[in-house]
Amino acid sequence: MKPVKMSRMLATRLLFEAQKQPDAEVCGCVSERAGMPHEIYPVANVAAQPACRFEMDPAGQIDALKTMRERGERMLAIYHSHPSAPPEPSVHDLEGLGYPDALYLIISLNIKGVLEMRAWQRENAAMRERVLTILD
Repeated sequence: MKPVKMSRMLATRLLFEAQKQPDAEVCGCVSERAGMPHEIYPVANVAAQPACRFEMDPAGQIDALKTMRERGERMLAIYHSHPSAPPEPSVHDLEGLGYPDALYLIISLNIKGVLEMRAWQRENAAMRERVLTILD
């Protein structure tokens, strides 16, 4: 699998989204245009336990996908944060993989003073980490 390249501006916006709600998992979609991550589409987390799970609001998710289509973009990734866990797929994350071809970006707030984001891709029944390169 080739590395995922993302602009520093987009990566910063994703990290900022996670920081806005440090006690709950934030989630949403990332679109791509011309093979590059392009825009983020935050979607409300409607999980019963948002501190440790995420479930995208169905109406918000549909709106995000519709807007992407209207703008000539396509969905590249699903992102979510882990307020108190490493940026690795949890058992719950693996159970909820609704888009098998999507990239999964996980942002961790678990490390004091440093935010960490890692990329994952489904490969057969497991998740494999993808190299994530931030471009200036």
